[in-house]
Amino acid sequence: MSEVKENLLYSEEHEWAFVVDERTVRIGISDHAQAQLGDIVFIEFPEIGSTLSAGDSMGSIESVKTVSELYCPVSGKITKVNTGLEDAPEQVNSAPYDGGWLAELEIEGSMEEALKHLLSAEKYQELID
Repeated sequence: MSEVKENLLYSEEHEWAFVVDERTVRIGISDHAQAQLGDIVFIEFPEIGSTLSAGDSMGSIESVKTVSELYCPVSGKITKVNTGLEDAPEQVNSAPYDGGWLAELEIEGSMEEALKHLLSAEKYQELID
């Protein structure tokens, strides 16, 4: 069974969002998503400074099985990517909620507004069951 962390919010496309501070959200893919993908071998990151809307493609993730689009769960400007994954993309498999995070962005507008369409851990668990 996939781990679903209570302190995160989730998109229906299996990305998670963690509020770092009042302007910053860290994003990654869920444990469920990494398990479905299999062994991750490459990640195409969004460009730092690019502005994305919720639902926009922000790169791709390649596993031994397939290549999947990554979707931005909230609107904002990319401020950081996890460059450590360039040499160790398998961290997404071993620690999707910790060392396997993908990017951080500065949200547009209020945090409450940016997150309102995301799923709670309980609702996400219902989605993947």
